[in-house]
Amino acid sequence: MRTIKLILLAIILIAIVLLAVANRQLVTVELLPQPLDQVLEVSVQVPLFLVGLICILVGMVLGYIFEWLREHKYRRRAAQKSREAEQLSRELDRTKKASKSGDDVLALID
Repeated sequence: MRTIKLILLAIILIAIVLLAVANRQLVTVELLPQPLDQVLEVSVQVPLFLVGLICILVGMVLGYIFEWLREHKYRRRAAQKSREAEQLSRELDRTKKASKSGDDVLALID
């Protein structure tokens, strides 16, 4: 399975490199729409592949952030259940110690 994963990653890396080499021409990226461009002219010339890679990177980061926020309730519930399990484990240990004192009903727990 690990070999398949490495092969797929290598293919993706090769595709990204080929995309970058094929799209080296400069493009002008304007950061404001045309009417606002007269007030504050903000534009930059970058290679076309860089625009695509930055868009992919921003999309991945936003996706990871939204997924982390969406899973918050599950992490909170897991922490709560973990605390509850620890509390029940301590209670069971106390009960087992008390059962060694001679109570036959509590000895059945062992």
